[in-house]
Amino acid sequence: MKSTLGLETKETMLNKRIIVKIEGEKTGPTVVFFSGIHGNETAGVLALKETLTKINHTDVNGTVYGVIGNIKALEQNQRYVETDLNRIWTTENLKKLKTKKDINSEEQELKDLFMLLSEILKTNKGPFYFIDLHTTSSGTLPFITINDALINRKFSNQFPVPIVLGIEEYLNGPLLSYINELGYVSLGFESGQHDDIEAVVNAKAFVYLTLCFSGVIIKENSRFFKCFNQLNSAANNVSNVFEIVHLHSIKIDDSFKMLNGFKSFQKIKKGNELATSNNIKIKSEYRGRIFMPLYQEKGNEGFFIIKKIQPLFLNVSAVLRKIKGDALLVLLPGVSWENKEKHVLKVNLKTAKYLAKQIFHLFGYRNKQEEGTHLKLFGRERTSRVEMYNKTDWYKKRALFK
Repeated sequence: MKSTLGLETKETMLNKRIIVKIEGEKTGPTVVFFSGIHGNETAGVLALKETLTKINHTDVNGTVYGVIGNIKALEQNQRYVETDLNRIWTTENLKKLKTKKDINSEEQELKDLFMLLSEILKTNKGPFYFIDLHTTSSGTLPFITINDALINRKFSNQFPVPIVLGIEEYLNGPLLSYINELGYVSLGFESGQHDDIEAVVNAKAFVYLTLCFSGVIIKENSRFFKCFNQLNSAANNVSNVFEIVHLHSIKIDDSFKMLNGFKSFQKIKKGNELATSNNIKIKSEYRGRIFMPLYQEKGNEGFFIIKKIQPLFLNVSAVLRKIKGDALLVLLPGVSWENKEKHVLKVNLKTAKYLAKQIFHLFGYRNKQEEGTHLKLFGRERTSRVEMYNKTDWYKKRALFK
C-alpha cells in the first residue's frame, strides 16, 4: 500500500471533514469513527471510505459518522504540521483557543473537531461510541488502546485482539482521553504498520465488527465471521489484556534511534539493548514486551514496555469499581479527596512512593498530575455514563476479562 491517498480520497479529505454520515431509518446508537488524526496514517481513512459507503441506510439503527482528523497533515503525508493533534486535547487548551488570536495548523483542526464533536453530542442520541483509527511506524499485531474505565474494557473485550490499557498515565492530551472524561465509550484501534496493506484490511474488519457489537447493524454471519477471523488471525490468536509499565520519552534536543527490527508485542528481557539516545545505549529495565517502538522522525514517545494483566486482577478490579470501593482509598496514609464528585484523589508525594501503583490501578486511578507537594490522581468510573450502556447486550455480559 502506498502511504499517500488516492486523488479521489484526497479531494474528499480536503473539501469536507465528514467522509460519510449514515442516518438510519430506526433509532439506535451513535457511532463516530475518527481517522487521520495523524497525517501519515491513511489506512483508517481508506477503510472508512471503503466500508461505510457500502452500507445501506435502511440497514442502520442509529447514526454513523466517518470523520477525518488532521486534514492539512494528511495532505502533506506528515504526522503533523506544527504540533501533534493527538496531544493537545485538554480542557486548558480548549479554553485558551476561545480567545487566542494566532493559532497554528493543529489548533485550527482542534477547534474544528471540537465544534463537530459538540454538534454530534447535541444533535444525536446515545449510547455514543467513539473509535479512533490509527497505525504504527513499526510492525505490530492489531490492538486496542483504552483509558481504564469498565465501559471501555467491556466493549473492547468483544474483539479478538490484544487490549492495552493505562495509556492515560503516560500521555497528556489524546483525543480519546478527552472524550472518555465526558463519560463515553472511546477506543483506539491500531490496525498495523503505516504502509502495510493489511492495516487497511484490519481496519475495515474492525469498523464492521464495531457496527455489529454496538447494535448499529444486524450482523451478517458470513461477513461477521470473516471479519472476526481476519482480526483473530492477524493478532496471532493473542487477545490478552496488557498494561503499560514504562515509557521512554524523547526530549526536544535528544538524538534518539530505535534499534532495527523490533515489533510491538515482541518479548524482551531485562537488560536487552533497545535504542540509543545521544549515543548512549538504552537497555530495558523490565522483562515484558516492547510496544510501539518509534521508527519515524516525528513523535515524542520512543517506546513503551507492557506486561500482561492477569484475569483475576481485572475481575477483582471490576467488582471493586462497581461497589465504589475507591471510597476506602482515603483510609491510606497521605490520601484524601481533592474532589469526590469529580473522581480526584490527592496523594502526599512523601507517602506516594510507599504506596503500590497497583492499588490505585485497581480502582481506575491512572491519570496523574503533580502539583507541588501532592500528586493528583484522576479516576474514570465516577464520570462514566454507565446508565447509557447498562441495557446493551455487551454490558450485561458477566465481567470476565481475557
